[in-house]
Amino acid sequence: MERVYNFSAGPTGLPLEVLEKAQKELVVYGASGMSVMEMSHRSKMYEEIYSGAECLIRELMAIPENYKVLFLQGGASTQFAMVPLNLFKNKKADYVVTGQFAKKAMQEAKKFGTVNIVASSEDKTYNYIPELDPSKFDKDADYFHITLNNTIFGTRYRKLPNTGSVPLVTDMSSNILSEVSETTDVSKYGLIYAGAQKNIGPAGVTLVIIRDDLITEPLDFCPTMLSYKVQAENGSMYNTPPTYGIYIAKLVFEWLKGLGGVSAIQKINEEKAAMLYDYLDNSNLFKATVTGDARSIMNVTFVTGNPDLDKKFVKEAESNGIVNIKGHRSVGGMRASIYNPMPLGGIKALVSFMKKFEVENK
Repeated sequence: MERVYNFSAGPTGLPLEVLEKAQKELVVYGASGMSVMEMSHRSKMYEEIYSGAECLIRELMAIPENYKVLFLQGGASTQFAMVPLNLFKNKKADYVVTGQFAKKAMQEAKKFGTVNIVASSEDKTYNYIPELDPSKFDKDADYFHITLNNTIFGTRYRKLPNTGSVPLVTDMSSNILSEVSETTDVSKYGLIYAGAQKNIGPAGVTLVIIRDDLITEPLDFCPTMLSYKVQAENGSMYNTPPTYGIYIAKLVFEWLKGLGGVSAIQKINEEKAAMLYDYLDNSNLFKATVTGDARSIMNVTFVTGNPDLDKKFVKEAESNGIVNIKGHRSVGGMRASIYNPMPLGGIKALVSFMKKFEVENK
């Protein structure tokens, strides 16, 4: 069977070159005589894989020296709790709620302290990024949390709030490594976290980038495994890390560097998004659910306006090698997640099929 175009929001596709290299090294890695999956995380050979992954992500994201890079487990959802458990001192935080995951992060933080909801776009089904009123910011907050790209609803921040001395924290899961901009400048943040299963690698790895001054003693009831201090002091190896997932992430980083880095993939991503949005804006059948500059270049959401026709489209698309195009169960419609590994050919195939479907379903 030929490979399909996988538009899943995550886990999603991986670069073919990465899969082929992993295939070649699956049984025996280098001169180790074993698979990476069988390798001790304390071995010299695995330490080279780990340090190689860290060096590459530091280079790709221009991570300053005063930030630690951690490869953890538990996904972004564990970070929803880990952030307040470690950063709470006054036990107060500001949150902007721009989608389901931003809301979950806010709700988790409420378990450990006081949350100030600075703004929310829930009133319009999260189809925009709200303007922020600085007068509503809490100057005594331990941190200010945003979700940079909205995976489910297809929005993204184009500018960051000025939080002054309050550290800015972001969930960057669905647009990390996709563009070079103010919003992806590591130095603007106190802490960045991202689940791997979109632009980094397979599910099971969580990347955390945290400024050194924020690595302090957590709340006294924080589990040891959820302490940034413990994880940083142990080089992400307090317990056995997700070794194979980190190895695949390293291969993805190598692939991205080979393309020319993040600025190179940004040009490709913007071309892909422009092609799809241009069709949607001129279609008589399909309509994008997000308008204006809040549109994500990673997750494009759209509908026909007829739920039955949406279902028909999803089913016929799958028969044409275009899979996982169905929108999130909470909103319906369609969603094309066009992360870094999605080739331009995948967008061309999708648009071509949409044109055909539109003609046949006038």
